[in-house]
Amino acid sequence: MTTSAHALVAGVDSSTQSCKVVIRDAETGALKRFGSAPHPDGTEVDPDAWWDALQVAISAAGGLDDVAALSVAGQQHGMVALDEDGRVVRPALLWNDTRSARAAEDLIAELGDGREGSGERAWAEQIGTVPVASLTVTKLRWLAQHEPDNAERVAVVGLPHDWLTWRLAGDGPGSGGITRLTTDRSDASGTGYFSPSADSYRFDVLERAFGRRIGVPSVVGPSEQARSIGDLVLGAGAGDNAGAALGLGLRAGDVAISIGTSGVVSSVSTTPTADPSGLVAGFADATGRFLPLAATLNGSRVFDAVGRLLGVTRAELSDLALSAPPGAAGLVLVPYLEGERTPNKPDATGALHGVRLSNTTPAHLARAAVEGVLCGLADGLDALREQGVAVERLVLIGGAAQSEAVRRIAPSVLGLPVTVPQPGEYVADGAARQAAWVLSGEEEAPTWGTSKERVYAVEAAAPGLRERYAEASDRIMSR
Repeated sequence: MTTSAHALVAGVDSSTQSCKVVIRDAETGALKRFGSAPHPDGTEVDPDAWWDALQVAISAAGGLDDVAALSVAGQQHGMVALDEDGRVVRPALLWNDTRSARAAEDLIAELGDGREGSGERAWAEQIGTVPVASLTVTKLRWLAQHEPDNAERVAVVGLPHDWLTWRLAGDGPGSGGITRLTTDRSDASGTGYFSPSADSYRFDVLERAFGRRIGVPSVVGPSEQARSIGDLVLGAGAGDNAGAALGLGLRAGDVAISIGTSGVVSSVSTTPTADPSGLVAGFADATGRFLPLAATLNGSRVFDAVGRLLGVTRAELSDLALSAPPGAAGLVLVPYLEGERTPNKPDATGALHGVRLSNTTPAHLARAAVEGVLCGLADGLDALREQGVAVERLVLIGGAAQSEAVRRIAPSVLGLPVTVPQPGEYVADGAARQAAWVLSGEEEAPTWGTSKERVYAVEAAAPGLRERYAEASDRIMSR
């Protein structure tokens, strides 16, 4: 079928920090309405908080009475464990909860044959991703080991976007509908027990992690209808990074550099990756392709922390950073303020290196903060290249992309010009685009007009910056 000229679609972005809803014209993509609501802080959250925020955001966006289709994109990896009656067993452990780091190490070793690196190779070949504390599979192992009473109650495990889609379709505690949970391959690929190259769950891996077989959501194709409620069609949804790629219309060779709560380097690819180093996660995208991705735990919060230390706003921090010389006169900040995922150092702390009397100024520290975050992302970009991923165009997005210092310094650190699109809700837009795709019944997602963008060229480079950062990071790695 095709969309009517006046059909409206909704896209939801249920992120770590907030819920955002966009209402767009299904044919043109024109924005009609918008609403948002905050989420509570923390690395574990009661899913009911997401549901409450979604209701507030929908209301702020003018409701869904005139909306024909909706899709939900959400933060990846979060473990939503339900009992046989559909009740949440415990607060969901989010992607940034690192308590399952030891579980990740154990699972890697268990899949190997005892030889060095064999576990990592096995995970990369079979799943596409080497486990770190972020992945759902490690959180399930942690639950089985540390909360056996809760683990005994678990009948099915889903992800944040799966649970919200399920609730929107009218299911919930006591509905008897746990078998109606759905997901998509992009979000399933971040669990650690779904192989995107084989397009199937690995129940043997799931059972190894949790100790027994439990239910999982059925996987719905990117243009297929997942559920419906009345006249409202629900799409499969997506993981947040896949949603952003769809919202931006990324093609092979385009690489998104996202600096939000976390830092993410991701690229749409026609072929899967299998990186035994663990730096690149072999995820799926929201179109049936693949989304190799390198993620860091430390993004814009690093700038907030340094801003608090200096007593300045984000805008003032940006000005300070631009007033210092490239390379910050040798001052290097390794920004592992919340542990780190890439490289996998969940218990690491941040560090300042190269401190001298001449560079102990607010401007130098501000510059070192920006360069430190960007150096971590540059390492991720190099890791993608090593996996054969084409890197032709860099697209800078996320909250920190609005910092003039980040925009101007990024090309020099990353080594390529950087395209900065007009600020937008890329994840929610991707979900809305998927909803329009489901409504249209076409083979490809609808092509909506692209937003205005600005290209930042490579300016003065800082000789030796990447090398100094690598040396400082290696010191932390060797601890």
